[in-house]
Amino acid sequence: MEWREPESGCTIVPAQAVINHAAELELCERIKVKRFDEETEEKIPATLEWVKAFMGTASPNLGAYALFMYLTGCRPSEAVNVKWSDVDLKAKTVLLRETKGGTERTAHLPDLLFVTLANLPRVTGRGVFVYQHYGDFQHACDYAIERAGIKRLTPHCMRHGFAISLLRRGVDALTVARLGGWNAGQVLRTYGHANKNRKLTDLLIDTPVTQKLAENARKPRKTGTT
Repeated sequence: MEWREPESGCTIVPAQAVINHAAELELCERIKVKRFDEETEEKIPATLEWVKAFMGTASPNLGAYALFMYLTGCRPSEAVNVKWSDVDLKAKTVLLRETKGGTERTAHLPDLLFVTLANLPRVTGRGVFVYQHYGDFQHACDYAIERAGIKRLTPHCMRHGFAISLLRRGVDALTVARLGGWNAGQVLRTYGHANKNRKLTDLLIDTPVTQKLAENARKPRKTGTT
């Protein structure tokens, strides 16, 4: 596992919150803290094409794991914890127990994922994807990527791909947040990219020209850091 120094927000923000809460109780003065500049790590989103290529060389369980994250938007640790009792193939749903916040949400199983899970071999005493801990499959994942000749992505990239693919297809940030277990502000900060085309205001009137503009606006764009 790769360890990194904690970002300033991991320590400064909580400390400032505690002190300012004490200030509200008139125990001290409020403080303002200047944040350090933080480096943002580029997050490369997976695509369905990447996932399919990965599945072609990965084991059935590992391939299904990647597809599951891409099509449900769940966190890697949430996928590891999915049990067969959480999966309702008849209703095409799965219960996800969030590792952040301790809440639950029900996700839909698109047809491709439904068929993949329905044909997945079951191992007694193990979860849907067999692996018991996030990180158990790192070497198998790297080997499958090398054999497929595709770019090395992490499991988190499946979740990024879920969000960005839906946003590019016109799904609003609030809905994407609900589907993926984010808060809306996080979706906008992490995945939202403003379209700089000034002519988009023409969309307020419905003409053949603006219909063509709307079609072009929905096409995927290069977004840089995601």
